[in-house]
Amino acid sequence: MKRSKLISSYHRNSIIMEQDQAFVEFLVKALVDHPDDVKTERVVDEMGVLITLHLNPEDMGQVIGRMGQTAKAIRTLLRVVGAKHKARVNLKIYEPEGSHRGPRREGGMGMGGDMNHQGAPMGMSRGTDDSIDDFKL
Repeated sequence: MKRSKLISSYHRNSIIMEQDQAFVEFLVKALVDHPDDVKTERVVDEMGVLITLHLNPEDMGQVIGRMGQTAKAIRTLLRVVGAKHKARVNLKIYEPEGSHRGPRREGGMGMGGDMNHQGAPMGMSRGTDDSIDDFKL
């Protein structure tokens, strides 16, 4: 009886491996410009499953997204896949040692990019009289 439980546990973990790792690769390959460079490693320990994602450095921004929102969404979806199979699954995005992030682009705030001399988006530091005039018909 114990042997059959062990085999079914092994089979279940094998299915999870196929699904969680394949899911990450499928999702990330759809997002990046260099899908052939997407590779994953899967490690199981007492904390659960850790999937390490390796990708082309040029694609790093596409996978991480603004303020990390894309990476956060991928991790959330991956946890759902793991929870379905009663496994804790985490994602690590590998960043090679010595790599650096490129300079921030101007206008990365999502507000059109135009800033005034005080560092606020254009139109945000106007005087009260100017703002009131906008509402006069």
